[in-house]
Amino acid sequence: MSESVQPGAQGASGQPPERDERVREVSRFRKALIRPELGAICGVILVFVYFLMVARDTGMFSAEGVMNWGVVSAQFMIIAVGACLLMIAGEFDLSVGSMIGFSGIVIALLSVTYGWPMWAAIIAAFLLAMAIGWVNGFLVIKTGLPSFIVTLAFLYILRGLTIFISISTTRQTIIGGVKEAAEGDWLAALFGGKILGGLFVWLADIGVIGKFVAGTRAGQPVIDGIPMLMVWALALIIFAHVLLTRTQFGNWIFAAGGDAQAARYVGVPVDRVKILMFVFTAFCATVFATCQVLEFGSAAADRGLLKEFEAIISVVIGGALLTGGYGSVIGAAFGALIFGVVQQGLFFAGVESSLFRVFLGVILLLAVVLNTYIRRLITGER
Repeated sequence: MSESVQPGAQGASGQPPERDERVREVSRFRKALIRPELGAICGVILVFVYFLMVARDTGMFSAEGVMNWGVVSAQFMIIAVGACLLMIAGEFDLSVGSMIGFSGIVIALLSVTYGWPMWAAIIAAFLLAMAIGWVNGFLVIKTGLPSFIVTLAFLYILRGLTIFISISTTRQTIIGGVKEAAEGDWLAALFGGKILGGLFVWLADIGVIGKFVAGTRAGQPVIDGIPMLMVWALALIIFAHVLLTRTQFGNWIFAAGGDAQAARYVGVPVDRVKILMFVFTAFCATVFATCQVLEFGSAAADRGLLKEFEAIISVVIGGALLTGGYGSVIGAAFGALIFGVVQQGLFFAGVESSLFRVFLGVILLLAVVLNTYIRRLITGER
């Protein structure tokens, strides 16, 4: 009877089997180094350490301060999630900021000016925005033009169309009265309401958070709930992360951005994947717009200005490669957190707010340099 050979057993000469030269061994340190989130995690740590030193006694890390920069970070996160998946798929969408302004005006115009129920106005805005996202993706695929050019065109088309519609119907670029129109609406509550109000009342009663001592809100907790904006940000991050890392469609996204032609050869529906990512980016922009309109009670035609660049920078800080095929939703969320903390931290620290733009430019440059180094580690380029 012949003896079976066990895996890992020594050869006939008593020597261990030779290592397969086609298999490249990678150390744990190197694996950690090429994780997309690494740079963003380090950035978050450095930012928090810095502001703990310079703004510890300013209220930045009180319950109110945390809610302040938490809400701002959530805004960045919502649009960064859509931009992240699209960039991993190898494309850009520069019309995100204009989409925010457009969606907000559509909601306000239909609900306030034309008297639609708020839920119908919100659904209409989502359908219109996602249809425009589909058009963006379709044009990119069918014409072969770079998504940078196509969406740059839509940046101007949407912004101009938003201003035109607003002025031609209401003679103004700001439409108010949204809060009154949304009163009691079930769908508006999913975007403009708050949750866990009772929890914060209890926390105030036991002294964990403070209460107002004067005015019409005397005796009420300084934080009366978690805004739905933050809930949407968390929900989108979880959804996109699971989609990207736990599903076949997530593998298709990576494949479409890594090498589209090779992906087509193995049956990946590259065109459909990219178009759906444009639609998802428009969906995220409309979530942002809806939350913002309901929070402020008004819509303005110039809302969302430069948000497309802030979303892309968040994603780049989070470790995504500009060439596509590599990135992380968690990294993009950390990149957005850095934005929110720094933007509000400069205010708490009493630093000139215009320096925030300087910070954006510097951190973008550093992130691109780091990502280029990581790409060379992955591909073995010199």
